[in-house]
Amino acid sequence: MAYLGRGWLAVVYFIAGLAISSGQILFFAKYAIPGAYGYIAALAWRVIGAFHGRLAARKLGQHTAFPWYSHWYSLLLIFAGLSLTLAVLVRSLVFQAFTIPASAMMPTVQSGDYLIVAKYPYGYGRYSFPYDMGPRTPIFARSPERGDVVILRFPPDPTIDYVKRVVGLPGDRVQMRSGILYLNGMAVPREPAGEFSYQGKAAPAFKETLNGRSYEVIEMTDSARGDDTSEFTVPDGHYFVLGDNRDNSLDSRFDVGFVPAENIYAKAVVVLFNSEDPARRMVWVK
Repeated sequence: MAYLGRGWLAVVYFIAGLAISSGQILFFAKYAIPGAYGYIAALAWRVIGAFHGRLAARKLGQHTAFPWYSHWYSLLLIFAGLSLTLAVLVRSLVFQAFTIPASAMMPTVQSGDYLIVAKYPYGYGRYSFPYDMGPRTPIFARSPERGDVVILRFPPDPTIDYVKRVVGLPGDRVQMRSGILYLNGMAVPREPAGEFSYQGKAAPAFKETLNGRSYEVIEMTDSARGDDTSEFTVPDGHYFVLGDNRDNSLDSRFDVGFVPAENIYAKAVVVLFNSEDPARRMVWVK
């Protein structure tokens, strides 16, 4: 349409195409294998556009004056620049994709997961933008809640991203006793939830309920190195995080320590698929 000088129609087709692509990622793939409905919708929209373009071309007169943007070199520059700008803005302000190589958040987030995270829930700070070019003073800042699965920069080395669950807010007292999480002196409710296969073994799974939100954790034993700790008091402007794989997670009990608020920059939303398990797809993160 842009090539034919129909600028507004080109904009409409572009926006509708983005909407279909977003739906393919966030909706269609949940109901088809592997997202076939999304591919059908995208193909149908392109076929409609092709027929519409053919009809529009047949209506052009021999001496039609074309606008500046209808030249091929103009379109190349426009769409290359637009695609790059849109990709940077979406990645910085809305969503970002991660591949998960580790197992510290199993069973919630597993090794091989292709994870989509939201960039907007906690505002925008230093680590929200590529090359850490975000503002030193966060804008639209909001605090994580207990139970949120977040993306954070490892405090001792901010070049490394971690995925962890927030369990302690500023001022909270956090402790592990025989594998049970205690918050402000009270045990966080935990009940058996069967078993989960981990490293070829059956790991006991538990349903933990924090702040009214339930999720599963796994624990091979209640006497591991991080299962009995001293009581941690979370300082102002910091958070206490744990991995859901309680016996195999470097978190606030160990090297991670208390996480500064500015280091938490995204919230986990959905696992699109797993490169090691084709059956695992469109799993919403609790």
